[in-house]
Amino acid sequence: MNTIKQFPYEQVLVLGLAKSGAAAARILLENGKKVRVNDFKKEEENQAAQELRHFGIEVITGGHPLSVLDDVEVVIKNPGIPYDNVIVKEAIHRNIPVITEIELAGLLTDGPIVGITGSNGKTTTTTLIYEMLRSSGEKAKLSGNIGTVASEVARDSDPDDILVMELSSFQLLGIQTFKANISVLLNIFEAHLDYHKTMSHYANAKAKIFENQTEDDYAVYNLDDERVVELADRTNARKVPFSVTRPCKDGVWFDGDTVYFKDEPIIKRNEIVLVGDHNFENILAAIAASRLMGATPEAIRNVLTTFQGVRHRMQFVREFENRTFYNDSKATNILATSSALNAFKQPIILLAGGLDRGNDFDELIPYLDNVKSMVLFGQTAEKIKNTANQAGIHDVKIVDNVEQAVQHAYAQSESGDVVLLSPACASWDQYRSFEERGDMFVRAVHKL
Repeated sequence: MNTIKQFPYEQVLVLGLAKSGAAAARILLENGKKVRVNDFKKEEENQAAQELRHFGIEVITGGHPLSVLDDVEVVIKNPGIPYDNVIVKEAIHRNIPVITEIELAGLLTDGPIVGITGSNGKTTTTTLIYEMLRSSGEKAKLSGNIGTVASEVARDSDPDDILVMELSSFQLLGIQTFKANISVLLNIFEAHLDYHKTMSHYANAKAKIFENQTEDDYAVYNLDDERVVELADRTNARKVPFSVTRPCKDGVWFDGDTVYFKDEPIIKRNEIVLVGDHNFENILAAIAASRLMGATPEAIRNVLTTFQGVRHRMQFVREFENRTFYNDSKATNILATSSALNAFKQPIILLAGGLDRGNDFDELIPYLDNVKSMVLFGQTAEKIKNTANQAGIHDVKIVDNVEQAVQHAYAQSESGDVVLLSPACASWDQYRSFEERGDMFVRAVHKL
């Protein structure tokens, strides 16, 4: 078990629990730090808080009194807690550093880190890099926003383990010294503005993945995204571009037939089984990062000729009576759903809806040509229905939940149709997570 190195704080407030907060509190206690935990959820309903109190950690629940900051030297905040939270604002006012749990991960491992961020495609790219490294015989471990707490994985890692981390803007905004040996920035699109407030703040949060890199590191970036190119200019690392549209002999590129890493042919496009133009960009990024980290061309080809996607991200569920069902529950914004719709030439029945963040859905209209009907649910159902009507789609049904949506979509489907769950919205109005929403879809499909 690894110990924290170069962490100059003795008294720590962990603000917000969930998986990352609970993990950070336990790790800090193991390292001899004095830990206080503050979580808004009441302790009688808060199993994590009860367990931490059992370990001897000071636990304050049911609210956010400013006194939780007394004698505190640093705050480790749950990534989802915004910076206008009363405790976060007061900590900043008192000049107390506010960091996130991935900062601990960087202090717990001596092994290399591959960090992946972007508005869309993070999970697919992270998983591809992991699979390519594992297929090459490397000791890779998944961590970060993909579902496994980064600091826990780092604590239990060996020096030759490669930590492949999916990193959100929320996590990156709270780093001080964290550094990826290979950083990957996939794309920048409008997202999470309820949290970051402006597009500039959001882009700057993503760019922090480059912040501590040196000339001994690599920065993999999307040459086809102007915002990404601008942000990549900030790095001191060696830049490795990827492009679908133009040759880049110092990175990964596509000549219309074959994908190359520099001058080395890797795979022909028609051999890749993962569908979608957006996924093709993810694939190029994964080839760059994994090849730089030592993956072999043979291993990369092996993964790309077999990998069909991750759960909840353009996940093929089944074919039933010549209808094909895809679970894209992780499509929590308009861009992700647009990319999913663009992946198919067949008629689509689209299942969509969810949390209302105040935006409209007009940007979907250019991608609805193949959509023959929609089944909608959640807070945004009426908004998306209005968008559908503007696009000339009048076969629209509003239902209570995803299970009903599957039943209705199947009942109205025809041979050759794609039934696609791609909500274009977060899930929190009805479900605890996009995973729970996607799992309901999968179960409903298998019940048909």
